[in-house]
Amino acid sequence: MLKAAKFLALAAIVAASTAIVTGQDRDGDWDHGPISHVLLISIDGMHAVDFLNCSQGTPTVNDGQPWCPHLALLRADGINYVAASTSKPSDSFPGLMTIMTGATPRTMGVYYDDAYDRSLDGPAKTTGDGNAAAPCDASKPPTGYTTEYDEGIDFDQTKLNGGAPGAGLTDGGIASIDPTKLDRDPKAGCAPVYPWNFVRTNTIFGVIHAAGGYTAWSDKHPSYSSVAGPGGKSLNDYYAPEINSTVIPLPGVSTPDGMSCETIPDTSNTGAWTDSFQNIQCYDTLKVHAILNEIDGRDHDGNPARVPTIFGMNFQAVSVGQKLIESGFPNGGYLDAAGTPGPSLLSEMKFVDDSIGEMIYELRDQGLDRDTLIIITAKHGQSPIDPNLYFSIPGKVNPSYMSPATLLENMLPYSESPANTSGLGPTEDDVSLLWLKPGAGVSAAVATLESNRKTAGIGQIYYGASLALNYNWPGLPPYGDPRTPDILVTPNVGVTYTGSASKLAEHGGFAHDDTNVMLLLANPGFQPRTVYTEVGTLQIAPTILTALGLDPRKLDGVRLEGASALPDVSFGDGR
Repeated sequence: MLKAAKFLALAAIVAASTAIVTGQDRDGDWDHGPISHVLLISIDGMHAVDFLNCSQGTPTVNDGQPWCPHLALLRADGINYVAASTSKPSDSFPGLMTIMTGATPRTMGVYYDDAYDRSLDGPAKTTGDGNAAAPCDASKPPTGYTTEYDEGIDFDQTKLNGGAPGAGLTDGGIASIDPTKLDRDPKAGCAPVYPWNFVRTNTIFGVIHAAGGYTAWSDKHPSYSSVAGPGGKSLNDYYAPEINSTVIPLPGVSTPDGMSCETIPDTSNTGAWTDSFQNIQCYDTLKVHAILNEIDGRDHDGNPARVPTIFGMNFQAVSVGQKLIESGFPNGGYLDAAGTPGPSLLSEMKFVDDSIGEMIYELRDQGLDRDTLIIITAKHGQSPIDPNLYFSIPGKVNPSYMSPATLLENMLPYSESPANTSGLGPTEDDVSLLWLKPGAGVSAAVATLESNRKTAGIGQIYYGASLALNYNWPGLPPYGDPRTPDILVTPNVGVTYTGSASKLAEHGGFAHDDTNVMLLLANPGFQPRTVYTEVGTLQIAPTILTALGLDPRKLDGVRLEGASALPDVSFGDGR
């Protein structure tokens, strides 16, 4: 419950003078303009309609009162972009890297956590998720292989610290990455391809770090240290407790709502933090504490450090609340197509809002609220919102229905084929990305898909020119891009290819519910307004650099794709 004193304190922030003033130089040497710090938050799964409903309230929920009062008050100092779109595909990995690079998958080369690259060979050691070890010979052409940048490349994905040698209970980070589980590049002597070098473009962290800024980020996998960009040296502080690890007690940790994590709140589902509506809140609270430490001029562990120039985290709780079916709890997700949250999703939204409230109060207490730009968005949405549209393939309705990859399993590389029952499997959620093995014909594959449209729930099929228009031509250099799929299938709205009986929704696809996310910029110096112009989350990166007085064209993505800063925002000094 929102305490009255805190509500009044936050109201005082909103009512304060709207003139942006140059903040005190709390971090020692960063004083480029009126904005000295950027706090960037991704509430994974948070749609624009979720923000509207929770910040304004709806008659049938929470007695008609807003259930996100902190977001509501930020909105009073905010610019709200209601037509913001994520990357396509809208998976977490490309969604995150689009925000950080100002580029789309065609330029940054990131399509999915688990994807494919025709120019790489497999890892030296089988990953935790089953991407099999494979040979690499620098003297021979590459075979092509499934790429994996999620929990499977940890030393030990069952541990919250990722199994990093000598790490504390919750803290592994970059040290948790096992290089023997990374795909290898035969052109580089079969060297492992680390996450930050898998990304083809630089990031906001690289530009800010090179300009003397202090950088920090917290996320759900050690592999998401990819935000550092090529070279991997631009992150001063990276925190990434493994979200898919076994749930453990967290000494000294309580959620903002007062739920203790000293013991596991939900002992019925401890296989992963995402398996429980309660346990996921404990997990996210670890990262909230990291942010609070960083606001106070410490690193995520509490050691003395600079207040970051750029810092932030992702929340996973809303995404879990949108799609989880957990025995003993009301189902996650929505009650209707208007985005009315069910009780489990409502609880997750309240938790996230209270957590953001803690950050706001800490910024105010440290005198950093006026020179900090707060950006709240999401890596991806979740589809479908309408619970009546969900249809899983294969599923209970008709087990004979098949996903596109299953229809084409003999035409796919073995590391991508459903026929490989011990591997990662195909790249499918509510989208299907298909890389064909050498010699397999695209026309024949598309003909098979076309003749099975109904039983595969197929909406649109992209290949040839319709695919290359927004990506690159698939193939090997110099004629094609080794990471571009040969075929990309978007299903009918509501169809997912996971076959899961424990979920109500997924993301990764192109549907409106997948891609339309909240995007709010907040600072006491802004005149509040709503912007209806269509924008993309790739515009966040150049906006951040502009706010900090840096040149957005220092981003490879901006130069190559022309992304501009978000419209209708000014930072008080002509920028």
